[in-house]
Amino acid sequence: MRGKIRMGSERGIVLILALMLLLVLTIIGINSISTTSFESIISGNERLSNMAFYSAEAGIQLGLNQLPDVTAISNREIGPDTRYSATLAYIGEAHSFGDDSRWTYKRYQVNAAGEALGGNRQVEVQTRLGPYPAGTDYNN
Repeated sequence: MRGKIRMGSERGIVLILALMLLLVLTIIGINSISTTSFESIISGNERLSNMAFYSAEAGIQLGLNQLPDVTAISNREIGPDTRYSATLAYIGEAHSFGDDSRWTYKRYQVNAAGEALGGNRQVEVQTRLGPYPAGTDYNN
C-alpha cells in the first residue's frame, strides 16, 4: 500500500486555489480603481493650474501692451471665477553689449497673478523698450 495515492487528502484544494486567485484579482481591481481616482484628481488639479497660468499670461500680455505706462491692472475678470491682476515697474536704463553707447534701453518688469476656480499662478517678465538716445527722458 505504499505506492497508492490517497484521494481523500486532496479534497478542497481546487476551492482554496480558486479563492486565493479571486482574492488576488480583487486586490488588483481595488488598486486599479484607487489609481484611476488618484489620476483623475491629478489631471483636474493640472487643468486648474493651467487655467490660472493662462489667466496670469493674459495679465502679462495686457501689461506689455500698455508699456511704458506702468499703471497697475487690478482684478480683471475673464470668466466665472477666473481673473488676473498685474503690476508694472520701471527698472531703469540698460545698454546692450556691443551697442553704441549713444543708445540706451528702458527696462521694465511685469508681475501678473492669475486665479481660476481656486488655483493660483504667478508669472514675472522683464523686458526692454528702445533703443532711445542715451541721456534723454524719451518714453514713447
